[in-house]
Amino acid sequence: MPDLFFERHVPHLPRRMFELVSDLEAYPRFIPNCKQMDVRSGPDNSRMARMTIQFGPVTQSYTSKVMLDPDTMTISAIATDGPFAYLDSKWSFEPEGQGTRIRFDIDFKFSNPLIAAVAEPAFAAKQNEIIDAFADEADRRFG
Repeated sequence: MPDLFFERHVPHLPRRMFELVSDLEAYPRFIPNCKQMDVRSGPDNSRMARMTIQFGPVTQSYTSKVMLDPDTMTISAIATDGPFAYLDSKWSFEPEGQGTRIRFDIDFKFSNPLIAAVAEPAFAAKQNEIIDAFADEADRRFG
């Protein structure tokens, strides 16, 4: 099902938005449903991030290899375990006016078809909330 993208303009500089989205350890403080984030350094400016998410009574964790590229202003993540058959995402930050055009691309599929029938539409719908949470956090951090 999903191969989604979301875009949003924010009145903050691309470098600041890149740094905010790169601050993986802070996600539980402001990302809806993110209960825990454990991050360790990986090779080549990458990180291994284990995120625990909770939707109602259901809690799931998964690990992603996160690649940070400050030269191209992109952040890519590929799930390496968890409930997904695959989960690939990419953030990009482009200057636009006095701010930034954020683009978030995500493609995922749950491994279990029964879980997928219920969880995929809900997970897809949550992505707009996540973009909003980053925009709100940027306003708090940067004014």
